[in-house]
Amino acid sequence: MTLPRLSFLGTGYLGATYAICFAELGYEVLGVDVDDVKIATLASGRVPFHEPGLDDLLRRNLAAGRLRFSTSYEEAAEFADVHFICVGTPQRADGMSADLTYVESAVTNLAPLLRRRALIVGKSTVPVGTATWVEQLVAKLIDPALGVEVAWSPEFLQEGYAVEDVLRPNRIVAGIRSEWANELFRAAHKGVFDLAATEDRDVPLVVTDFATAELVKVAANAFLATKISFINAMAEVCEVAGADVTQLARAIGYDPRIGNRFLQAGLGFGGGCLPKDIRAFQARAQELGAGEAVRFLHEVDLINTRRRGRVLQMAAELLERPSGPAGPNLSGTTVAVLGAAFKPNSDDVRDAPSLAAAAALAAAGAQVRVYDPQAMENARRAQPHLTYAPTLDAAVADVALVVVATEWAEFRNADPVLLGGLVAARRIIDGRNCLDPAQWSRAGWTYRGMGRPPA
Repeated sequence: MTLPRLSFLGTGYLGATYAICFAELGYEVLGVDVDDVKIATLASGRVPFHEPGLDDLLRRNLAAGRLRFSTSYEEAAEFADVHFICVGTPQRADGMSADLTYVESAVTNLAPLLRRRALIVGKSTVPVGTATWVEQLVAKLIDPALGVEVAWSPEFLQEGYAVEDVLRPNRIVAGIRSEWANELFRAAHKGVFDLAATEDRDVPLVVTDFATAELVKVAANAFLATKISFINAMAEVCEVAGADVTQLARAIGYDPRIGNRFLQAGLGFGGGCLPKDIRAFQARAQELGAGEAVRFLHEVDLINTRRRGRVLQMAAELLERPSGPAGPNLSGTTVAVLGAAFKPNSDDVRDAPSLAAAAALAAAGAQVRVYDPQAMENARRAQPHLTYAPTLDAAVADVALVVVATEWAEFRNADPVLLGGLVAARRIIDGRNCLDPAQWSRAGWTYRGMGRPPA
């Protein structure tokens, strides 16, 4: 089978990354979106978000003629053999469920325009049952004689590592109904398997029913969220017991049944996936009558939210400020918050613990100055009332307290002696436990980490 031509419906973080990387694998690719500005930006050779390595791949594949972008669903229907749905599924404004409006729009825009057999593959994170619903929707909109089929293949991208996750995935999961769909799906991923073969790697392909494929992504995210909240719960215990959560995490991480990844205690998780996905999972499980099975995710969410407030408490303690019925009063103090993105190597500020902590400090009366290497523009839109500094040095100048809220290398590798000469007082809260407490203490800083005894 010759390589099929691919369209990616939705060119946000998910769709643009996949479109660019699959063009790099040798496919002819069309990225489609209803947002004129987004399409024009990508077509000009610029990625409208920060993802290491993606800009170079975009420009190379545009120049090679393998990659194009369009606002036309008609063009997509005529062009592609496989159509990947990559639109957003945000949390509904009126509850915890996922909003499938964009999924429905992508399907209803594309399906009536198809004039030949094609495969529609969902990649968006959706509640279990969505693939069957999409299949039924397609059946209503299209002549059954065309033989158009639906499959579902969840994505597992990690922001900051997304290029590697597409080109060199640790597994591919697909809910597939027929042998024809299976063969076309494999052809659409031949580039991934061929690259793995040249590097003597194996990429497992797990073919399942629709429901299992849909559940894999939300189950994986629920597990990771639980692991993060577990170590943050241990941090709460360590703080009152006088223990060190970093040593605890290291010790239990040596157990191969547990592993050491996602055992970094701090401000908790954020971003556009984990928070909304675990809430949507709870909502869907409740609809299916299995709400009790995932009730623990409510506590996972609560722990995660609670850790953000811990920064405010620690700030009040370090600044020796009283706490009244309304909470601490930090009026008259200036605080630098280093980090706005929810994680390093990203400009994503959606549900970012760093910005939540900055907003809480500001609400307590502090003058908050924020700096992030990549996320400043997005942060300004999300929290316009905060002050933003152009550099790290400008952020910390004459402040009474520094809070490290995102573990960027620039912050991890900062010189505590040099920074100490810029601040008004050498106080620091390590909200990601990414600094060396001894090094900062030797430089005269009062150091506080999350779940760690005072240095």
